[in-house]
Amino acid sequence: MGKWKYVFFCFFLCSQLGIAQNITDSFKATIDSLIKVRPRTYAEIDAAVRPSRKDTTLMRYFAKEAVAQNYYSGQAYALNQLGRRYRGFSRFSQAIRLHQEALEAANKGDNLEFKVYSLNMLSVVHRRRDAIKSALDYNQEALALAETVKNPSEGLKRSINVSLNGIGNIYQTLEQYDLAIEQFRRSLELEAELGNTLGLAINHQNIGECQEMQGKLEDALNSYRTSLAYNEEINSDMGKVICKNSIAHVYILQRKLDDALDILEPALHASQELGDKYLTSGIYLNLGRAYMLKENPAKAKENLEKGLAIAEEYNLPTNISLANSYLSSLAEKQGDHKEALARYKLAQEFEEKTVNERNLRYVGDMISRYNIEKKNNEIAIINKDYEIVKLKLRKNQTRLLIGGLALIFLTGVFYILYRQYQLKNDKKLLTLEQAMLRSQMNPHFLFNSLNSIKLYIINNDKKNAVHYLNKFSKLVRKILEASSLKEISLAEELETVELYMNIENIRFSNEINFKISIDDDIDIHTIKIPSLILQPFLENAIWHGLSSKEGEKNIDLHISKGNKNFIDISITDNGVGRDAAEIIKESKVLKRKSVGLEITKERLANFARDYQNTFDVTIIDLFDEDKNATGTRVVLHLPTI
Repeated sequence: MGKWKYVFFCFFLCSQLGIAQNITDSFKATIDSLIKVRPRTYAEIDAAVRPSRKDTTLMRYFAKEAVAQNYYSGQAYALNQLGRRYRGFSRFSQAIRLHQEALEAANKGDNLEFKVYSLNMLSVVHRRRDAIKSALDYNQEALALAETVKNPSEGLKRSINVSLNGIGNIYQTLEQYDLAIEQFRRSLELEAELGNTLGLAINHQNIGECQEMQGKLEDALNSYRTSLAYNEEINSDMGKVICKNSIAHVYILQRKLDDALDILEPALHASQELGDKYLTSGIYLNLGRAYMLKENPAKAKENLEKGLAIAEEYNLPTNISLANSYLSSLAEKQGDHKEALARYKLAQEFEEKTVNERNLRYVGDMISRYNIEKKNNEIAIINKDYEIVKLKLRKNQTRLLIGGLALIFLTGVFYILYRQYQLKNDKKLLTLEQAMLRSQMNPHFLFNSLNSIKLYIINNDKKNAVHYLNKFSKLVRKILEASSLKEISLAEELETVELYMNIENIRFSNEINFKISIDDDIDIHTIKIPSLILQPFLENAIWHGLSSKEGEKNIDLHISKGNKNFIDISITDNGVGRDAAEIIKESKVLKRKSVGLEITKERLANFARDYQNTFDVTIIDLFDEDKNATGTRVVLHLPTI
């Protein structure tokens, strides 16, 4: 890393010393012409300055002149090219700052194409630094923005392909192969429309990699061969070597070792001429594995050690882990158990390091984005309070005005208009209050879930961390979808609370037995209830009923038909009972407040009012024959239409 910093510093110093010479009269003339004509598309600007776009000095000059003339499209282009150069030097913080400035310039110039391009570039930088959540968010935002245009330009179509490929690569990293393939196939359709052969080759290669990881080897072979055909059509040496190495890898998995070796030997020479160390290292490892399976230990060891040496020299952790794993298997075959164990430990060390770093970055990114969203929610609540005050002031002013007009003109027309305006304001107030309640509820709900998963990360329990991260990602998606809706189906609500209980159960070492039962005459897909309404009652049952209980812990959620147009949802726990829970609560130094139940009752009241109906929440204390507390039952009596 020190070597690259020195090279970059020398490059920067030389460029600054020669700035007068670098900014030639011809380049100045080109920039002056661009600023006069003010083209707005990436293709038009790129056609004029493409030979100079990797020169940071010239791009800084372009950005400066564009700012001076309020030519925001040109500024966005130049800043994005600077960001790409910094990304190439792994200076990710500077790259992010430049792409953010480019996005701001695109917003000022109201240039949708450059907004999408800047968002995609931000995604690439975040993906390089393993900030998976941020990368996915930027790609999805770019895609959603681009797809608002019914007839996108060629530049927008290319940006859509970048978004789809970026999303596909992220899903591939997260081992969500079906989702990744779906994105790559969508990209294929657009690349075919554009006639972009290179894009077709890349997408087929990506699809093949996903199919191979799914164990669909024949499908993967077909995808790799299709990609190879496209690469041969455009004579891409790098693409041909990548495809051939992938095909050979599948042959090794199919034990077609001679076919694999026939491909790998010439591919090795081609990769060495290209100078791609990652690819060369991978080909050596495939050669070593093929020779090992052909029972040729000498050649196997020679190739594996060459692949390992390159991986260590250029810090390629995935290949280092793979090489040591193969060498461990080879030593085991030769009876050298000590060497096999040592190599196995090295392989595990690099694999765990890679996985842990990725998981920690992922969780860190999630927590960071959660904190940002929490602050944004707080700001939103303040803004909503401000809007409420403004509405109340406006309401009072209108009353005075209408009262004055009523006294002057003594007509009922103005009174009717006033009443209509008053009802409209009341509706706005109610909507704002409900939105404020959701903003207060969702961050609290997410915060509890994040704290639960964080324990596994701290304890380095990889298996459980990955398992619950998957559940947590699904839970977050459900909450984000539900929070934007006033009501959802009962089926969706039950799925969300089941995910919530899975996450919450971590703190109780999975001791809580949670069961959902539904009467046959209930259609949970057609019944609508307020979103995220059951979670506070389950939380109350856990923390006040079961947290202090010894032995078996049960929570039963039962849904049945109530009176006409009503359903009953009962939540029963076998906890210590309300009286005992109150005594325990008073003895604690830190007392947990159940404010969620009050908010929930207010939301239920609003929900029932919309249907011109009532609701009821009944809390029943349960006792055995000896009058000993055996738990608590909460029954929600809700309208269905």
